[in-house]
Amino acid sequence: MEKDTVSMHFVHAAVARLSPEARHRALGAAGIPPDLLAAPQARVPAEAFSALWLSVARELDDEFFGLDRRRMKVGSFALLCQAVLHHENLDRALKLLLRGLSTFLDDVHGELGLEDQQAVLSVVNRIADPAARRFADETFLILVHGLMCWLTGQRIALTEAAFAHDRPAHAAEYTLMYAEQLVFDAPVTQVRFDARLLNAPIVQNAASLRTFLRTAPQSIFLKYRNEDSWTARLRRRLRDCLGQDSDWPTLPALAQEFSLTPTTLRRRLEAEGTHYQDLKDQLRRAAAIDLLCHGTLSIADIGARLGFQEPSAFHRAFKRWAGVQPGEYRQQQGLAAAR
Repeated sequence: MEKDTVSMHFVHAAVARLSPEARHRALGAAGIPPDLLAAPQARVPAEAFSALWLSVARELDDEFFGLDRRRMKVGSFALLCQAVLHHENLDRALKLLLRGLSTFLDDVHGELGLEDQQAVLSVVNRIADPAARRFADETFLILVHGLMCWLTGQRIALTEAAFAHDRPAHAAEYTLMYAEQLVFDAPVTQVRFDARLLNAPIVQNAASLRTFLRTAPQSIFLKYRNEDSWTARLRRRLRDCLGQDSDWPTLPALAQEFSLTPTTLRRRLEAEGTHYQDLKDQLRRAAAIDLLCHGTLSIADIGARLGFQEPSAFHRAFKRWAGVQPGEYRQQQGLAAAR
């Protein structure tokens, strides 16, 4: 089974406003080797990023990564969850959530509108630095959308996600985080969903809130990902190939399984910012990271399990994915865990 991992982009962005000493402490608490910051293609286990989010929040006393002029002090998110829990439907809960966030933050707030039977959640962002502004948009949408999904007990499918910045190198992450339909260089960052979902009842209670908060933020940014995209469908199909002796299916063979032409499947993946080879690499990379961090298999056995005929081929592939050799990655993880 493939293990969830998070792009190094988000690790960089999360620690960007920490002092060197605080950054070292936060990364150590999360079990993330500092050397990985120099490997932009690397990924970290989802639980490690979740721990990093909490660690950065403790360092800054800010659950919004120090992005806004006003700190969103630790405990603010839990307070907002408690406040919106007892509303009868998503419309009322979401409006209160956005008002609450605008109380905690000065530079970023959300607005809810209606257009052609679509609910439109817009992010108004006055942060000057482009990288910080983009990460604030990403974080704001993850927090709000994740809470919307949890409150209603379902994934609120986003029909479109538009961003007021150019397409980033990690754009393929957005199809899982937000929606299949992505727009960049838009006038404003906003997401759209079926307005009828605003009438969805709130199904959570105080007991389920305690469980939710114990697993946050991982429960926010993983549980309610978009699993209907073509990227996600192929990922699910290819997971069965991990650890199998048979060859991985070709793109034409997969297209036939989904009753598509190879050209159509290729175009749909490209529209979501990825390619078939990228998907295979992502799956094997995530599995390799998990086995190196948590397993006892030798590096040669890990390579064989992931379909590499020669250990040297696995070493070359992992160096391309993570920026370091697999043995070095495993050693760094061990040192980080020992700190």
